[in-house]
Parts: sequence; C-alpha cells; structure tokens
Amino acid sequence: MNHLLIFVKNPELGKVKTRLATSIGEVEALEVYRKLLNHTKKITRELECQKTVYYSQFIDDNDNWEEAIYNKDIQIGNDLGEKISGAFKNSFQKGSSKVVIIGSDCSELTKEIIEEAFVMLDGNVVVIGPAKDGGYYLLGMKKYYASLFENKKWSTNSVLSSTVADLENLKVDYHILQELSDIDNVEDLKVMVEQSKI
Repeated sequence: MNHLLIFVKNPELGKVKTRLATSIGEVEALEVYRKLLNHTKKITRELECQKTVYYSQFIDDNDNWEEAIYNKDIQIGNDLGEKISGAFKNSFQKGSSKVVIIGSDCSELTKEIIEEAFVMLDGNVVVIGPAKDGGYYLLGMKKYYASLFENKKWSTNSVLSSTVADLENLKVDYHILQELSDIDNVEDLKVMVEQSKI
C-alpha cells in the first residue's frame, strides 16, 4: 500500500508563514498559505494512494480536505523531526509498503513528481525531493529509519546535507528528485507570482 502523508499547519492568523509575514503582514501571509494549501490539495486529491493530512494543532473536520478522500490525524512530537518520524512509523506499523511525506509550502510541487517518488521507491529504499533552501520538500521510504530524523537542526540549510550523510553512513540506496523552491520569504513569493505558480 502506498501512503502519502501531508503535513499542514492549521491556517490561523499569526501562526503561518511567519518569516514571510515580517515583509507582507500576517493577513497577507495567511492568504498566501491558504493558496498553498489549495495547491497541495489540487495536486494530491487524484493520486491513487492512501492519503492522510497531519495537522499541526487540531484536526479540522470542517475544512476543504474531503474526508471521503483524506484521512485526518495530528502531528505529535516536540520538534519537526519527532513529528515526521512518528507519522512514518505509524504508517509502516499499519501496513504501508511505501510512504511519502510532503509539506504544504511548495507551489512548484506537482502530482507527477509525487507519482515519480513512489515509482523510484521500487528500486531505492529512500527518495528525497531537495529544496533550494537546504531542506527537502519530499521524503519517501519503504523502510523506516528513525535516525534520519535525529540530530538535525530543523528549518535550517543543513537538513538535506545531514540527511544524505546519514543515508551514506547507513549504505542505503536513495534517489534525489529535482530541486524545487519552498515559499519562505518575500523573494520566494515574488518568483512564484511571476511564474503564476499561486
């Protein structure tokens, strides 16, 4: 069973896109995040796999993630690494054979790239979608490695390189997808608007 995990933040004023908000204000930053959520739903709803939306604060039964298509759960852990690790572990324990996680910050992400990630797990144990800021927009595994989420400085430009170093040390076969940009600051937003990505 293929399982897509979608990590989202509950869209609340002042709690999303905080770096971007310092430039454009909290109201505009919330609007940008709502557009990113809509983009993420658009590219995932037709995928032929199990899908679970993991919320940051609370499960919202009245939002636009249709319960007929998406399961809903909540992120548990002290930092992003613990939250991602727990979601992967939970999915594998429930019988998933391939698990891919994405966030909701990447307007360049497409349905085809996610499908490619699942396909590449046929010949690899791990697949990574590198982000231009030094993190990753996607991570996929067909075997659970808790160490990939330990000893990381989350939300910094060292996350991708230290994850790849872990994979090299573990001697795990992995595949790198194309590099994409997250929207973290006003420069990222300008590029995305110019490209009509959101």
